[in-house]
Order: sequence, then C-alpha cells, then structure tokens
Amino acid sequence: MKPAIPESARLLHSRRAEQVILFTIGRQMFAIAAESVREIRSTDTLAGAASEIEFSEVEKVRHTIERGRHTYYVVNGCAHFRLRVVRPSLAMILREFRVVVLVDGIDRMAEIPAVYPLPRAFSGEERAWYRGLAYLEDHVIPVIHPGGFLTRDEFHRLDQAVLAAASLREMQGAAQA
Repeated sequence: MKPAIPESARLLHSRRAEQVILFTIGRQMFAIAAESVREIRSTDTLAGAASEIEFSEVEKVRHTIERGRHTYYVVNGCAHFRLRVVRPSLAMILREFRVVVLVDGIDRMAEIPAVYPLPRAFSGEERAWYRGLAYLEDHVIPVIHPGGFLTRDEFHRLDQAVLAAASLREMQGAAQA
C-alpha cells in the first residue's frame, strides 16, 4: 500500500514539472524548455534565407537569418558544445534570443519533474550553457539555458560584423551605379 501524498506536496511537485524538448547534437541528448523555442524547421527550408557572415570572429556562427526586423545568428550546436561535427538537419529558432541552433534531431517532448543544480564539477563556461540537469528514464540530461549560446560580447561582435558587411555592400553598390 502506498502512503498518501498530501495535496500541498502534489501541487508543489506539479508546479515544478516542466515541458521540455529533447534533442540531439552529435550523440549527446539535451533538453530545452519548450517555451524557449519559437519553432523548429528543417535546415533545407532555411538555406535560402541564410546569409553568410564572411568575417565573423565567433567561430560557431557562420550565417544569419533575417526574421521580421531582427537578425538571428545561426549557432552550430556541435561547435558550441565542442562535439564531433556532423551535418545538422534541424534548426531550433529560440523565442527570447536572436539565436537559431543547428541540431541533429528532435527526440520528443517530455515532462521533467525538476531541474537539478549543476554539480561543482561544472566550473567553466558550461555553467552559462546549462540551467541544470534533469533525470529522465534513468538518464541524466543537461538542460540548456537558451541565453547561453551567445554571450553579450559575441552578440556585439556579430552585430558589428553584420553592420560592416552591410556598409561594404552599400559602398560597392554605389560604386557600381
């Protein structure tokens, strides 16, 4: 016989549960809050809309996508997490950040009961990459912090590269006219 769980404990538990999207980069499984993702598209559908950044100082970003009046930066997930490089097939467009993340596949949506703090062994830049860890079906899965794909400095350098490229195109267009 199972002991009865008080109503307050059940409410607390349900409030902490979170819908996530489980996705893979290389052979590594990650999770991201479902509410952090605007949409998921095939890289083939974005290929025509992507523009190359020729002089980017940020190695993990080689392309931009214009959506509305905003420039989104396409982050190669393999390069970001320093995993074996593969050809990604999907792009996750994030909701609150001007970032599109290239991933290998979407496993499924799931509900995780909680996000646990990172162990102290995570002491470098990965502390900004992850919100914490989740335990799901006997697996420990890193939960991504959507703001961890690009730092403020990287956004600034990328914005400057895009502005410089646009100015160069304008000057070349004026010279040809």
